[in-house]
Amino acid sequence: MSQHAAFRRRLGRATGLLAVGTFTLFSLACVDAKENLLTAVDPDLINPQDVLSPDGANALRLGTLSRLRTATAASDGDWLFGGLLADEWSTSSTFVQNDEADERSMLENNGTVTSFYRNLNQVRTAANQAIAALRIYAPTPASNIAEMYFARAFVEMQLAQDFCSGLSVSDGANNVAGGPLTNDQVFNMSLASYDSAIAIATATDAATVLIKNSAMVGKARAYIGLNNHAAAVALVAAIPTTFTYDVTFATSSGDNILWSQPASSRRYTVGDSLEGNARNLVLTGAIPFFSAKDPRLPVVYTTSGTGGKDTLRSQDGLTFSRTTTLWGRTTSVPIVNGIDARMVEAEAKAKAGDAAGSLAILNALRAAPPKLGDVQATAAQLPPLTAAATTAAAIDQFFREKAFWTFSRGQRLSDVRRLMRQYGRSQASTYPTGQHYRGLPYGTDVVFQVPTDERNNPKSTGCTNRLP
Repeated sequence: MSQHAAFRRRLGRATGLLAVGTFTLFSLACVDAKENLLTAVDPDLINPQDVLSPDGANALRLGTLSRLRTATAASDGDWLFGGLLADEWSTSSTFVQNDEADERSMLENNGTVTSFYRNLNQVRTAANQAIAALRIYAPTPASNIAEMYFARAFVEMQLAQDFCSGLSVSDGANNVAGGPLTNDQVFNMSLASYDSAIAIATATDAATVLIKNSAMVGKARAYIGLNNHAAAVALVAAIPTTFTYDVTFATSSGDNILWSQPASSRRYTVGDSLEGNARNLVLTGAIPFFSAKDPRLPVVYTTSGTGGKDTLRSQDGLTFSRTTTLWGRTTSVPIVNGIDARMVEAEAKAKAGDAAGSLAILNALRAAPPKLGDVQATAAQLPPLTAAATTAAAIDQFFREKAFWTFSRGQRLSDVRRLMRQYGRSQASTYPTGQHYRGLPYGTDVVFQVPTDERNNPKSTGCTNRLP
């Protein structure tokens, strides 16, 4: 069978169910219609033959990038919900799904988790389809194929970072159901995808270098998930701090979700270690993102009325609204960047007992602060940190610094999981613990569950464990 025929067959299988359903509906319509309405083109249908060309292959590539944008900073998904389950955000909405995540007591059928689990897996399917089409119909520039491998690798890594073991990472492009995998197995799957991107990205033009740097940083983060800090450091030494791979936004094509949900819709408030409108609920394990007044994360109570003295309440009509100017409606958001590279290096040194080396990296960033979103802190606002007295204190210092450098970019949940898994910290010292301001004590969830919908996969058993 030729490559062209094999690709048509795979793509046909992926779209077959839609085609059958549509044919049935159209057939019924024909029975009643006095005119042949089937001559009209349905714009919602993409037939397999429509993508058997360079333009079609490129459309699959662009669709993959659109799905990657949706799975990260363009939907109410994994990045925001990971911050709810950890300590970056607190719920201030009327949606029970948000309350479950913030209270760390989620049902297996949580609708939002189901949605972004699907979004992440759809990136893999789209990337696999695009890779096959690009290799046949548009093999140059090779950086386009490398970028598809990067997109696939990134969502595999995100799944391993945030979900329980028992993941069913299927290949929707080839109708291959995935069996239950441990987090480490999915991290290793991600490494292989990053390797494919790196192997292809060998040219020296700017587009190729961007993808290669992205894959190197991503692969380093996957190694960190596997507790292999030495391998991670070797990958990022040459990555400039100024490097960034962004998703972008425009009012005509969708808002930055990190602005629209917290600041515009007021469904999330910036988290703190002192909660409740009366600020009388002390939470252990939570970083005081609101009350720290860190210049990298400007946060205020939103006010209105005469003289700005009336504190606005959030979407739930109860919770005082705490918002940040870090993100605007159309602010670009890094999926990976040079700050991530420096965080890999600083953590490796702290973990190895080189507190001075870790501190030097952290203070170098503070001395020349990179811009974060719409916020440009200054060196004067970020004086040098002082040396930690112990290795444990140096690790605490590192993770607090990282939390502000990477706020809301989908890394915090992975980090608090790793504090337990790799550093032996207790749940109470890493996750928000105490009384939730909605009235109940915080639960004990530390990961997202594989959603109930995955049980349609005969190989899925749900979570095999829900450990950090």
